[in-house]
Amino acid sequence: MNENSGIRVGVRIPPCDRVDRLAGTARRAEELGFDQVWFPDSQLLWRDVFTVLTAAALGTERIGLGSAVTNVVTRHPAVVASAARSVAELAPGRFTLGLGVGNSSVGPIGLRSSTGAELRAGIATLRALLQGQECDFNGVRSRLRDPAPDVPIHVAASGPRNLRLAGEIADGVVLLSGVSRTTLAGATARVREGAEAAGRSTEAIPLTVSAFCAVTDDVEAEARLLKPICASIAQNGGAPFLALAGIEVDVPARVEGVYPDLVHAEDWDAAVEICSAWVSDEMALRFAQEFCLFGTAKEIAERLTALHADGVTDVFLQHVGSYDPPTELIESVGSAVLPALRPDVSR
Repeated sequence: MNENSGIRVGVRIPPCDRVDRLAGTARRAEELGFDQVWFPDSQLLWRDVFTVLTAAALGTERIGLGSAVTNVVTRHPAVVASAARSVAELAPGRFTLGLGVGNSSVGPIGLRSSTGAELRAGIATLRALLQGQECDFNGVRSRLRDPAPDVPIHVAASGPRNLRLAGEIADGVVLLSGVSRTTLAGATARVREGAEAAGRSTEAIPLTVSAFCAVTDDVEAEARLLKPICASIAQNGGAPFLALAGIEVDVPARVEGVYPDLVHAEDWDAAVEICSAWVSDEMALRFAQEFCLFGTAKEIAERLTALHADGVTDVFLQHVGSYDPPTELIESVGSAVLPALRPDVSR
C-alpha cells in the first residue's frame, strides 16, 4: 500500500461476474495504484463474497482486500470467523473484515437487520474466535482451530447509535455519509463519542468514507443517474441529512416497479425515471456536488486531499450500478486521479 500518499484510495467491486474475472478486476486496480478493493456481500444479488475474496487474494500481491460489508445475520459469527481466517492466511496483513447490519443480504429473504446489541454480541464472538478463545454456543464450548488474531474488524454505520458503537468497539469505521463536510462532521463526532466512552483515542481508529465517484467534465449529465441513490437515502431516514445541503426530497416508504431495491435496481434507467417523480435534476446535481466525488480528475484529487485534512484515512469509491464491474471508474481514477493525488509517486 502507498504509505506516503496521504489518504488511501480503494474501490468497491460488486461480485457481479465470474469469480476469475472479478479477480482480474482487482488485479487491474492493483496495477493502477489503488490501495484497496472492497467486495460487498449479498447472497442473492452477487457471487459469494468470500469466494471472490479468496480468488482476489490469490490473484494479487500488494493491494488490500476487504468485505464491505458482510453481516452476522445470514452468516453465523463462527462461519464468518472461519471465512475471514481463510482469506487472511492467503493475504497476510492485507485483509479487513467489514461488518454491517445486513441490508441487502437480509431484506430479500425476509430477515431483519441486526440490532445494535446483536451486532455488538456478534463482533465480540468474532473477535474471541479469531483470537483463539473458547466461546459458549448454547451451552457448548468451542473454539476456532488455527485462529487469525490480527484480522481487523471494521464496522459500517450511518445512524448515531451504530456510529457510537463502532467508535466504542471497532478497529475501524466505514462511514456511509458520503463526502459532505457537514454530515461527515456529525458522523465523526458520534464515532468520537463512542471512542471516548470506551477510553479510546479516535486517532487510532481508521475512518473510511464510501463515496459515489465519476470522473467527468459534465457533472450535470452524470448526476441524473444518482436519483435512485438520493431517493433511497431519503426513504431510509436520511432526509434530514439531505436537507442540510438544501436537498428537499420526500419519497414514499414503498416504491413500486423497482427490484430488489432502489440502490440495487436491476433496471437502473427505469429506476431513474421512477425516482424523477421525487428527485429533480437540480436536486440530483446538488447531491452529486455535496455528497459524491463527481468532477474532473483535478477536482476529485483536491477533494480527496481535503478529506484527509479533515481526518479521513481511507475512501472507497463506488460507481453507479450493481451488476457490472467498475471498469471505467478504475481506469479513469487510476490513470488521472491517482497521479494528480500522488504526483511524487512513480508509476
